[in-house]
Amino acid sequence: MMPRYLNRSSRQERAAAEYSSAESADEYASAYQNSRAVGRFLRARLRLVQDVLAGCPGGDLLDAGCGPGIMAQALLKSRPDDFRISVMDQSWAMVEYCATSTRSPGTVYPAVGRLEALPYANATFDITLAMGVLEYADIYAALNELSRVTKPGGLVVTTMLNPLSPYQIIEWILYRPVFQVLGAVEICLQVPVERRHKTGTKGIHGFTPGKLRRLMTQADLEPVDLVYFDLTLPIPPFYGPSMEASEERKASERRTMARWSRWLCRGYLVAARPGFRN
Repeated sequence: MMPRYLNRSSRQERAAAEYSSAESADEYASAYQNSRAVGRFLRARLRLVQDVLAGCPGGDLLDAGCGPGIMAQALLKSRPDDFRISVMDQSWAMVEYCATSTRSPGTVYPAVGRLEALPYANATFDITLAMGVLEYADIYAALNELSRVTKPGGLVVTTMLNPLSPYQIIEWILYRPVFQVLGAVEICLQVPVERRHKTGTKGIHGFTPGKLRRLMTQADLEPVDLVYFDLTLPIPPFYGPSMEASEERKASERRTMARWSRWLCRGYLVAARPGFRN
């Protein structure tokens, strides 16, 4: 069996390679408008984080693993005077795309860095976001860093793919391997790149809500909220009948979702407060 630290390094290297180009940044940003499963998931996540932040008065905010900067754009447009936004990603291409795309609605402070070694001083931010990045990181080091750079009493907001979701299980075990084979065949047949089947980064590591909250506690983070999102029928690569309308509900309504239906959700959010042991 491969040592755990080598497996982590491999995941990070694959993710860095996949998102290292300007084309990948543009493709990621465009995915938010996609009518299929990926677009609906990204939009549901974006709405949920905005709902959670609606209860925050503002302050210094870090989007760690900012990608193409869709969250920064949304906050600059909806709450232009509330947040001083820093964005960070390990991909130069993503950071550049983010800085360029946010130039019109406002100002962000960009940086390139890794989640396991954030380039910021202790207790810098009132709010720290980690949306869809913990799956690729050394989660133990990443959570400690998120805790370190957030002010005591501040808020750390994380999202994670739900590894217990039937959709996610089927996608990882069946759908992804099939499309890997199709993609290899299409390369041999010289099918144009834009028409090939793609599966994205391999080796994503999802954690259950219980496991993630326990790891947060070890990092001096006190979980204060858990919300599931993107209720999805378990039939990838199809999304099933449109369930996006249900995602328009506020975060407060999603917290009361029936227990059985939570496990049909592709993702979940955990918010936590640092420094609770001090």
